[in-house]
Amino acid sequence: MSELVSVIVPVHNGEAYLENCIESILAQAYEELEILVINDGSVDATEKICKRLSEQHTCLRVITLSDLGVSAARNSGLEQARGAYIMFVDADDRLRPGVLKGLHDILTGTDADMAGCGFAAFETEKEWERLQQEEMPRNLTGEQAVTIYDNKRYLEEGILRGNTRCWSKLYRRSLIGQVRFREGVSIGEDMLFLVELLPHMERAAETAYPGYGYYQNPRGAMGRPFTPAYMDQIYCWETARELIGKQEPSLVVQADAKIMVAVMLTVGKIAMLSAKEQKGAREYLQECQRTLKKLAGKKECYAWLPSGYGIKVRMFACLPRLYTRLYAMMQRRKK
Repeated sequence: MSELVSVIVPVHNGEAYLENCIESILAQAYEELEILVINDGSVDATEKICKRLSEQHTCLRVITLSDLGVSAARNSGLEQARGAYIMFVDADDRLRPGVLKGLHDILTGTDADMAGCGFAAFETEKEWERLQQEEMPRNLTGEQAVTIYDNKRYLEEGILRGNTRCWSKLYRRSLIGQVRFREGVSIGEDMLFLVELLPHMERAAETAYPGYGYYQNPRGAMGRPFTPAYMDQIYCWETARELIGKQEPSLVVQADAKIMVAVMLTVGKIAMLSAKEQKGAREYLQECQRTLKKLAGKKECYAWLPSGYGIKVRMFACLPRLYTRLYAMMQRRKK
């Protein structure tokens, strides 16, 4: 008999999409399933939807929190999950049919600690329906379809190359152990969680099949105007750099490049604020400049930056006000 899988779904004001998410999980071809919905301080109809779903489905449990943030919500789910395997699904996302069993087969078939898949982004129901029409490969566990990593290779070829999501993955509970998400952090917490798992991980397996449906939510954290929470991504990469330095010192230069990118993404958000709002965010802009100045002289980092970022980094480090004005001007012209 299959071992229990716990699917943890944090939700905050998710009345528009929670039910679709849960239906996609219930439709998975996997019998031993529990769903933990963490209702984190919702003030819309989410609570009513959770109550109705829990009454309809005995495998679904609801945990209520008082708006503590996504990290605390996931941690609460981990504390109460009973499964031998764990999966995280965001409430505005969905699972494509059969992917949970496919990931379980990969995990057990390769004796991995974690199995992940790709994702397909969608914005409308029509796009989701189109994805549903695409057939899933009959065998996700074929040797050519799955890549096996040790923890160093997963850090270098996965996390440091953009696979920083905690969702779209199935974990052995024994891998997670007492590792938890950093609470109070809302951008970058996924990546940091994965980095902290690495010392405990012997093997990870990945398939490119896009079995996870990622909703491109315009209200998501990265789609909103600048708030101080955007600084979290810099903090998380700085923390990750320290951990990487202890585990794999040769990869620190790549982590430094990631910090540079996080700084420039944050600066871009600040640049799009009004003049009045920018005055209120001045301390954050100054912090970004200080962080970047520490790294800008490390020439070896530039080889790891995305195209065009080297020029951006040098210009902002020397002329922050001019850079923000020019950046805002160019972005507005694009619109």
